[in-house]
Amino acid sequence: MDKVRFGVIGLGWFGEYHADVIASLPHAELTALCTRTKSRLDELSQKFEVQQSYTDYHELLNNPNIDAVTIATMWDQHTEPTLAALEAGKHVFLEKPMASTVEDCRKICDAAKRASGKLMIGHICRFNPRYASAKREIAAGKIGKIVSLAARRNIPAQWTTEILNKIGPIVGDSIHCTDIMLWLTEAKIVSAYAQTVDVRGLKHPDIGQTMYRFDSGATATLESVWCMPDGVPFDIDERLEIIGTEGIIHIQDTHPNFSISTREGWRSPDTTYWPELHGARRGALRDEFSWFATCIQEDRPIDIITPEESMAAVEATLAAEKSAEVGEVVYL
Repeated sequence: MDKVRFGVIGLGWFGEYHADVIASLPHAELTALCTRTKSRLDELSQKFEVQQSYTDYHELLNNPNIDAVTIATMWDQHTEPTLAALEAGKHVFLEKPMASTVEDCRKICDAAKRASGKLMIGHICRFNPRYASAKREIAAGKIGKIVSLAARRNIPAQWTTEILNKIGPIVGDSIHCTDIMLWLTEAKIVSAYAQTVDVRGLKHPDIGQTMYRFDSGATATLESVWCMPDGVPFDIDERLEIIGTEGIIHIQDTHPNFSISTREGWRSPDTTYWPELHGARRGALRDEFSWFATCIQEDRPIDIITPEESMAAVEATLAAEKSAEVGEVVYL
């Protein structure tokens, strides 16, 4: 297989980024696009010069010239297209969160075991070189046994006004930190306690703060504030501290690793996840898709993230949201 031929299902802003990355990969080909909104479909078909476009994903899946699909619909619309794509024998890249219920996650996991195609869940932080470096150091025993983790992942309000009518900050963003903590500790989360704060009166609260306890004995705190003032200079305030019995790891990304001060003010744009450099979408998102396409070409296992690991992150964040709702610790 010279190139993996991709179809993109779901063309919101992140689906467009998926298409952007795929179109730039030398071992992939952006073959088809699918969204229910015809005007959006026409716009992006023209932008990416894609001839095959669909408003019904079933029609896309019936196309024998498509090897793989990426599913970037809203999280509560992941299950049916994923199951259908696996049933059709396609390789599937599914954006996180895997699904909106643990039951649907299990359905997807079970379908992946039966399928001829590969399934990868898009937990992009595992392709952030700083988290990957932390994984390497921890695996080598450099900081001893992990006893405490603390993460924050905060976003300006201007990014989240529309998103908060669809998903909350714990499942929407703290799931990144949750997944990384599960990956680094190789432990299970046994309890969650969370609180939320409603600032703007949207469907979901603006702030989520979570505490986890792991079966290893480690404890963790996570902060996700989706209403930072719009004047802040950075897109994401992202940090993680891991304390072990013999050492500490501190990660700070994406602020302030790159800053620009102009007459318009001070800003610190993303240089890690999906920056546009040298005329192409790059960073961790590109690395993620490149790795997935290579696994398909070389028939290698998807072992950086398994469906079951992704389901564990969904289960933990849903437990945290339940805890915020009832005001009590929720045990997994």
